[in-house]
Amino acid sequence: MSVEFIRKLALPAEVREMCPLTKEHREVVRAAKEQAEAIFAGQSDRLLLIIGPCSADNEDSVIDYISRLRPLQEKVKDQILIIPRVYTNKPRTTGEGYKGMLHQPNPDEKPDLFQGIIATRHLHIKAISETGFACADEMLYPENHQYLDDLLAYVAVGARSVEDQEHRLTASGISAPVGMKNPTSGDFAVMLNAILAAQHGHTFIYRGWEVKSGGNPYAHAILRGYTNKHGESRPNYHYEDLIQLYHMYSKKELLNPAAIIDTNHSNSNKDPFEQPRIIKEVINSMKHNESVKKMIKGFMVESYIEDGCQRVGGGVYGKSITDPCLGWEKTERLILDIAEIW
Repeated sequence: MSVEFIRKLALPAEVREMCPLTKEHREVVRAAKEQAEAIFAGQSDRLLLIIGPCSADNEDSVIDYISRLRPLQEKVKDQILIIPRVYTNKPRTTGEGYKGMLHQPNPDEKPDLFQGIIATRHLHIKAISETGFACADEMLYPENHQYLDDLLAYVAVGARSVEDQEHRLTASGISAPVGMKNPTSGDFAVMLNAILAAQHGHTFIYRGWEVKSGGNPYAHAILRGYTNKHGESRPNYHYEDLIQLYHMYSKKELLNPAAIIDTNHSNSNKDPFEQPRIIKEVINSMKHNESVKKMIKGFMVESYIEDGCQRVGGGVYGKSITDPCLGWEKTERLILDIAEIW
């Protein structure tokens, strides 16, 4: 192999000993997962809002952002369940660019995977301790999931990963709701096959072990738009798309058929300021059709302290160094508006 083996990393159990959870932490995670599961099971009519930076690039600004969500959650608790989006590893289309805190705890310094593992776990624990929120993260690397699996209230499988067998099988053993994004091609059938696989139990190899999963009944769809054969962004949140997904769900033997709308990425053509409009359009579709209302469980929003994005090293506190985000003032207004119209 033309690979340099740098060092053997700590096992998940060892990292958990370095950064342990308290009884109070576990209770926060348990309660958040139960509330999310109630939404996906149709036992709660609240909307789920998975919201936060495109990438969790700085502990101080991420915790600052999440702390601002806490008083808002109290205001809208009857209408919305907020799960902060704390994405600590980022897929890169060409392999270039900032790959997230897991790779670079400090974006201005060289990669350090061990320190990255510690930093990501520390950030999630700090969010629980200081804000009372258990958060969401993306499962970019299935074998790394155990470093965080006792901390997360929600897990996403990205558009570039959803066709991968290891992601599907690992998702079947996760004890939190898992969202499976449509692939970048936009193929709903691929996404639904991923959900079907995740909802069933499997025997497979994981981290050098033969393991058996029990299936995840809360695996569900995330619509994030797609790119056509010319590489152009196309949305899939319109009423016709939602009806199509509902009919395709109806033909599958799936538990808790549900979908989250990702309001950025190809749905907004990465224009974060379109996100409020997209949410309002989807809620109108939900009010128009009871089946759509039953299927759509909430939204995923990219939001940070400052509008837009900057280059790595740009120096603006709370401004994304990956995809552009909706700034705090607009975010606060959006959350209150959703609660009012819902």
